[in-house]
Amino acid sequence: MKYLAIVGTNSDVSTNRMLLQFMQKHFSNEAEIELYEIKDLPAFNEPEDSDIPEKVAELSDKILKADGVIIATPEYDHAIPAVLKSALEWISYTSQALTDKPVLIVGASLGILGSSRAQAHLRQILDSPELAARIMPSSEFLLGKSQGAFDNAGNLIYSDKLSELDEVFREFLLFTDITSKLLAEKALNKKDKKYTWQE
Repeated sequence: MKYLAIVGTNSDVSTNRMLLQFMQKHFSNEAEIELYEIKDLPAFNEPEDSDIPEKVAELSDKILKADGVIIATPEYDHAIPAVLKSALEWISYTSQALTDKPVLIVGASLGILGSSRAQAHLRQILDSPELAARIMPSSEFLLGKSQGAFDNAGNLIYSDKLSELDEVFREFLLFTDITSKLLAEKALNKKDKKYTWQE
């Protein structure tokens, strides 16, 4: 599997970035994970012409080519960061590249609860008609007290959270595979469908 892992913040120092970097290394034998920074994307503003900013087109292309997407979000005031919302608005307004794309949401926070409210907020956004992502159900990875979660080599040192992450990622691999087969079957049935006046 090839996954695009989106760092959902423009902060230069982020435990969400560290979490994705760890996942990239830890699951390297199971999947190819490419990290993507959204901090260089322009703030969303409905363009007067049809030109799509180069960085937005690049993100869309990477999403389209990936088997699935992993989004790591911090929590700011019970919601996702404005920079992540802006990136999703660009995708919604232009390519709609997340449509039917398998998505895993993870999040790290310095607090005890992780980014639970932000993850719920992100699920709601990804479920909107113009995004329509396939979000893995009944699963969330919340890394609380993230400031002390990694050692100097970037390894996740909370054993309970490591086990939880392993299980969540295995489920996401399966979810990606099942979703791709479901969509292939859906496309086949749609192609072969005959309307009453054709029979």
